Amino acid sequence: MRSVYPWLTAAAILTAAVLVGCGVTNSAPTSGRATVNVVLSDPATCEAPNGPFSQVWVTITDVKASTNANAGDNDSSFVDLTPGLSAKPQQVNLLGIANNQCFLASLGSTQELQAGSYQQIRVFLAPNSATVANNKCTNGVNCVVFNDNSQAELQLSSEAQTGIKIPSGQIANGQFAIDKGQTKDLDIDFNTCISIVAEGNGQYRLKPVLHAGEVSTTATSINGTILDKATGKPVDGMVVVALEQKDSTGVDRIFMTASADASGGFVFCPLPSGAYDMVIVAETTAGMAYAPVVTTGISPGETVGTVNLQAPTAAAKLTGMVTSTGNSTGVPVLVQLSFLQQVSSGFSVTIPLLPNTNQSAATLSFATAPGTGTNPCPANTDCFTYSADMPVSPLYAGAWASSGAVLAQISAAAYTADAIAFEATSSTTRDCSVATPAEVTSTPTVTPLAGSSVSINPLAFSNCQ
Repeated sequence: MRSVYPWLTAAAILTAAVLVGCGVTNSAPTSGRATVNVVLSDPATCEAPNGPFSQVWVTITDVKASTNANAGDNDSSFVDLTPGLSAKPQQVNLLGIANNQCFLASLGSTQELQAGSYQQIRVFLAPNSATVANNKCTNGVNCVVFNDNSQAELQLSSEAQTGIKIPSGQIANGQFAIDKGQTKDLDIDFNTCISIVAEGNGQYRLKPVLHAGEVSTTATSINGTILDKATGKPVDGMVVVALEQKDSTGVDRIFMTASADASGGFVFCPLPSGAYDMVIVAETTAGMAYAPVVTTGISPGETVGTVNLQAPTAAAKLTGMVTSTGNSTGVPVLVQLSFLQQVSSGFSVTIPLLPNTNQSAATLSFATAPGTGTNPCPANTDCFTYSADMPVSPLYAGAWASSGAVLAQISAAAYTADAIAFEATSSTTRDCSVATPAEVTSTPTVTPLAGSSVSINPLAFSNCQ
């Protein structure tokens, strides 16, 4: 059986994006009208040859937006950003190579729409029963292609019926605001590498992790170079860089990830406007982990210069179990699991998983399932037992400055496991009533030692649907 999770690659960053310019007319906006270009982006950090996927195909049928943050399915406030696309869906390889590292293909021209503040966006995919011209999938119209050219159909949840919902909390600055007469570019970031879940039945399901925000397609990158401080050379291994933004609870969540290339360089493009925090982790080919580095307050168009990583130490392994139950029986749910570390009082960041060939992208994504003889679950639950390699050195943190961030060492690494559950049949609906929203964090924190294996207390979801 193939690995459950995508691997990160040390190859140069490849940004797959789709210019979904939307509409059928190029005329100037009329009074009260504005023009929007929609961009779908995905820095491809899990592609072959080092990762398991050579291609990931999705078929896009529509993109809609509403000024109502609470608009439900089929609400009349939604406006169609891609008229005509539903009649001729476009199949896109999310791991495709863009000639200019930002844009892969155009799905149409721009669409005029009413000026306003758009606070919810939905992306619709074609059901696997659909028919598309020059279909790249042997089964269905959404699929993953592995290194050996074999394929697996990518199962959908609600993407075809109600769309992938991007709420205001996942839109930069909480809204996409456009005034009459303006032309703006709207980026939808599709983080493929943490959006593919291998289910217990051997199938692969899409649990999309998306964000959105305004971009300038000419000057919205963040770039830099990462080196080993002791040698002054690029890391002999793999490096992952995560851009993060705070959620409604103040916790930094991963917005986008990239890999450093052979020279240590990385670039994110395009990026919505706003401030980002950058978290870097790296692992040598010998399995030694560098101390994580956190740089706060970076804006698009800025370079972080050279970031030097401290001497690496042996990593630690964090293990634990997530359970889910409904009305006295086990219920399968999709789970996104992250590991958090406090930087200062009231401020925690997500520490990406160490990039190696044995574990996933920046966070874990999995489905709970009934227990087996070799992996039993507690009575009346479905479960999943996880394992993750993480750095143990105290992280270094500092605020971005044009002269370079001044990094200070923070106290010893203390991790909290953070799990969010989703309905197995809905990619965007948070499930279970154990918390509002459906999120569980571990207590107490764990402080692993180099080379150790530490067990985290079980995380339990109850009253799942």
